[in-house]
Amino acid sequence: MKSLETRLKQTDAIGVFTKIALKNQVDDLLNQFRAYYAGRLATTLAALRRPYEMLLQKVLALLQDADPPLASAIVASREAIWSILADPAKFATI
Repeated sequence: MKSLETRLKQTDAIGVFTKIALKNQVDDLLNQFRAYYAGRLATTLAALRRPYEMLLQKVLALLQDADPPLASAIVASREAIWSILADPAKFATI
């Protein structure tokens, strides 16, 4: 995940303001997972999967033409990232 995060920060395929907006959306999603694992958010993992997938689709749409290698790396990591988010013990390490 750190490698993908670094590559996203460095890519020229996404403008600075869009990167800031994406970071805020990632932070919001991570906060939802934190609240879920702390018992402060009445939802399910299945319900959290939808915003995760929507965020990935947004990132992929931004990258697919301008940075195909990074888009491919994200697609290849999709399930691995989800497995970290969906496991409370793994999530606690990020």
